[in-house]
Amino acid sequence: MSPIRVVAENGSLKAAVIGAGAFGRHHATKYRGLNGVDLVAIADPSAEVRRTALINYGAPCVADWRELLGKVDLVSVCTPAVTHSAIVRAFLNAGAHVMVEKPIATAIEEADDLVALARSTGRVLTVGHQERFVFSHSGLLDQKEIPLEVSCWRKGPWTGRGADVSVVLDLMIHDLDLVHQLIPGDVRGVQARGACEQSLLCDEVKAAIMFENGAVARLETSRIAEARSRGMRAIYADGMVEIDFLTRTVKNTTPRPLKSIEVADPLGESVASFVRAVQTGTEPLVRAEEARNALATALLIDDAAERTIHGRTRRPMVAAAAR
Repeated sequence: MSPIRVVAENGSLKAAVIGAGAFGRHHATKYRGLNGVDLVAIADPSAEVRRTALINYGAPCVADWRELLGKVDLVSVCTPAVTHSAIVRAFLNAGAHVMVEKPIATAIEEADDLVALARSTGRVLTVGHQERFVFSHSGLLDQKEIPLEVSCWRKGPWTGRGADVSVVLDLMIHDLDLVHQLIPGDVRGVQARGACEQSLLCDEVKAAIMFENGAVARLETSRIAEARSRGMRAIYADGMVEIDFLTRTVKNTTPRPLKSIEVADPLGESVASFVRAVQTGTEPLVRAEEARNALATALLIDDAAERTIHGRTRRPMVAAAAR
C-alpha cells in the first residue's frame, strides 16, 4: 500500500510535476509563480530532460515518479495519455490532490474508477481542459438557452506529440468538453469518419453527435492540417454565436450579451484553479465527472472513426451511447 500523506493545513503546499515535456515544463513554471506553493520535485525518465529541469527550476528531479508517492501534497500528471490512469490512481491513494492533462484516462472503466477514488479519498481531481477557461470568460456558460446545433473545428500541423492516442483523445476531447457544457443530457449516438497519415491511429476525424434532446454537434479535428484553426459556432433559435479561439474574438447575433474573451494564460488559470480548490476545499472549474463524460463520447467517436479505416468498412458507423 502506498504511504498516505495528510495535506498540511498551514504552510506551503508541496507540488510535483510528473512528465517534464512541453506541457510539464509549463506546469512547473505555473507552480513556481503561485503563492503558497513550493515546487519540490519533477519526475521524468529522460536524463537529459531531468538535467534541463534542474537547471530551469532548481527542484530535485527523479527518474521514477513512484519515489514521490507520499511526499507531495499535489501533483500535475503530464505524461502520455495511456499512463494517466495508473499514475493518477497511485497519487490519489497516496493522499495527493491531482491535476492530470487531458484525457482523464483512455478507458471509461479507468475514468469511473478515478472519479470514485477521488470521491472516497476526499482529494481534488481535475483535468487540463484549458479551453474551458477561455470559454468561461465569454459568459456563454452562464446562458440558460440550449443551442440547436454546435459546430467545432480544431486543426493543426503534425507535431508528433500525443500520438499514443487518436486525434479524438488528443485534440477533439477539448471540444467535446465544451459541447457537453452547452448541451446537457445524454448522447443518443454518433457518426464519424477517420483518416490516418502519420500514425496507426486516426489523425483526422469528422464526427456528428446526436443528443436525446434533439440537438446536434458536428466536429472536425485534424493533427495533419496545413494550418492551425480552432473555433466553435453555436446556433440558437434566436441567433448565432461564433468564437475564434486563436484570435479570441466573439461574434454574437443573439439578443443575449456576451463578453469578449481576454485570457492571456489559460494554463495559468487552470493550475491556479486547481491550487485554489485544494486550498479552499471548493470544486475546481473542471470536475473529474465532466472529464469522464467527455471521454465517454470521445470513445464512441473513436470507435466509429476507427471502423472507417484499416479496411474494415468505408461508411459512417452509428454507435449506441454508453453514458
